[in-house]
Amino acid sequence: MIYLDYQATTPLAPEAREAMLPWLGGPETIGFANPHSPHRPGRAAAAAVELAREQVAALMPPGGRVIFTGSATEALNLAILGSGARRLAVSAIEHAAVLDTARAAAGELRVLPVDADGLVNPATRFDDVDLVSVMQVNNEIGTIQPVEQLAQAAHAAGALFVCDAVQGAGKLAPPANADMIAVSAHKLYGPKGIGALWVRDGVELSPQMHGGGQEAALRSGTLSPMLCAGFGAAARLAGERREEDAAHVGRLWQAARAILSRWTLNGSPTERWHGNINLRLEGLDVARLMSEVRDVAFSAGSACASGSGRTSHVLTAIGLDARQAKGSIRLGFGRYTGSRECEDACARLETAAAAQGV
Repeated sequence: MIYLDYQATTPLAPEAREAMLPWLGGPETIGFANPHSPHRPGRAAAAAVELAREQVAALMPPGGRVIFTGSATEALNLAILGSGARRLAVSAIEHAAVLDTARAAAGELRVLPVDADGLVNPATRFDDVDLVSVMQVNNEIGTIQPVEQLAQAAHAAGALFVCDAVQGAGKLAPPANADMIAVSAHKLYGPKGIGALWVRDGVELSPQMHGGGQEAALRSGTLSPMLCAGFGAAARLAGERREEDAAHVGRLWQAARAILSRWTLNGSPTERWHGNINLRLEGLDVARLMSEVRDVAFSAGSACASGSGRTSHVLTAIGLDARQAKGSIRLGFGRYTGSRECEDACARLETAAAAQGV
């Protein structure tokens, strides 16, 4: 099986797995201890959590704190609902974790359009808005948004700026002037089941989960030292390998585009993360393609929406009709994708598509 679905999830880095193992201990060890307990084993677990917090914070701008959550979705709920903002502006191609949370806030919602490349206009004004949320890298088409300019415009209007950096964290520099940034471990070679919200100093939030008051009274619940340690190790490695990883996916991108040269690119050809390539062919039967190339794992859309039968809101927002959107596929590659397997997978996809007569 050739895995080309890195936007859905990334493989667990061996270094992250090694960091997690000591905290999987059985009754003969102290690795199972509760990090919120005051005894020695608990303090050891707490130290592992705090080391991980520092490692994740190293991917963020200075002047803020990291709050661990169960996922980036939870982090975005905490940011948007916890801010108390009632007048919201979000881009039309945000993940459902932002769009649905903004709708649930039950205030005024302004949906920001994008152009054919999937970009929000950086000159957008935000009068009469309390909070703006625009993602750094789109999970479906790989477009990199002008988040720093948008954050500046939000601040000029007195609004907070939230950034879903799930697809960009560890790959790109963080948005330096965001007020809150949501990230997920399993999108940067860490474990599933843990995310984080970075909150700039001075930003006040109300907790959305109540209980023991862990995580600076903003997120209750016992933390997993194992998941925190894996997240921290993955974040450290991502920071160390950022340029190397970017160069690698750049080479894979060039190889994929050379083989799939007749396919039309969805999204910006320049303002994008090269680990994501979303392509379409007129008349392509994607379900048949997936059936015929079963040994290649790729996506017909985001993993969260696949199987729903709905046309991608991202592809319709950039101007594609339903037929074009349903004839689109997403390939995602990264650190552990080999050049030969990427080329082989693309060749198989091209051959199978050509056999359909498209």
